[in-house]
Amino acid sequence: MKMIKGPAIFLAQFAADAAPFNSFDAICRWAASLGYIGVQIPSWDARLFDLKKAAESQGYADEVKGVAASHGLAITELSTHLQGQLVAVHPAYDSVFDGFAAPEVRGNPKARTEWAVDQVKSAIRASKRLGLTAHATFSGALAWPYIYPWPQRPPGLVEEAFDELARRWRPILDEADAHGVDLAYEIHPGEDLHDGVSYEMFLDRVNNHPRANLLYDPSHFVLQQLDYLDYIDIYHERIKAFHVKDAEFNPTGRQGVYGGFQGWVNRAGRFRSPGDGQIDFGAVFSKLTQYDYDSWAVLEWECALKHPEDGAREGAEFIRNHIIRVTERVFDDFAGAGTDVEMVRKMLGIT
Repeated sequence: MKMIKGPAIFLAQFAADAAPFNSFDAICRWAASLGYIGVQIPSWDARLFDLKKAAESQGYADEVKGVAASHGLAITELSTHLQGQLVAVHPAYDSVFDGFAAPEVRGNPKARTEWAVDQVKSAIRASKRLGLTAHATFSGALAWPYIYPWPQRPPGLVEEAFDELARRWRPILDEADAHGVDLAYEIHPGEDLHDGVSYEMFLDRVNNHPRANLLYDPSHFVLQQLDYLDYIDIYHERIKAFHVKDAEFNPTGRQGVYGGFQGWVNRAGRFRSPGDGQIDFGAVFSKLTQYDYDSWAVLEWECALKHPEDGAREGAEFIRNHIIRVTERVFDDFAGAGTDVEMVRKMLGIT
């Protein structure tokens, strides 16, 4: 059996303008001081990382790896969650998502999509230079405003949305394949790929592309009331990345899955620091280990209540305590009788 690597931490929620969160060297020093041995890099944050330079320069990629290594850290994956979101944007979200894009393409959906595609492709090339084999991203969404069919969706609307989503992603997936990098889509409400069924709809349209894989984050399944353990049984062969993020779902007579337009503190479903929510991470780590997942367990800290630095400090120990050191022998080997073919046939009553 293989062993999960970690603990690692996704830096996106911690990057800031003040030290130690405002440079890659300083934030790596901070992460290492908490006991992390890996970092997942948000590729859009210029305070930490120059994506264009990493895609084009092996020297710069080696420099970034060297900075991490100087603190005892490995780079686990690059993330293009924000850029992947912009590969497909429904017009209803044009204004709010424009802020994810470079200033020169804002207000121009066509140019923004082209920019986003180039960004994800650049992250694939940068991943190759960094020696990474998986890359975390979002799918974007064209059909999401129609998630609940009222008024009834016109025939063909969802099908056309997924056809178009596949058309946009297929060249990116081919680029990923050319560089030996798996795209790990985070299955997430707000994305057209938000559960297993929608992922399968997409997978079918990209002809089961070998690089169209998954980032497993059970918190989003708690909020949807989806069986997050059965999901591993179904999709374990496609899981290439793992976010350790907790959540809780406490429905009342006033609200449930949709949350009543409330802020995170007052929602029935909300994200929590690892160990403070309802996810059975013992079972999660056991299942992933059972299926030989041997990549990283990465803390993605989001919590409606706890201070982020406390969540980061606790998260390293939480992940470390859940990683299973795999056994090299079967636990009941001591009771083996040491049989041969003749004994086996005798036990079976075969003459």
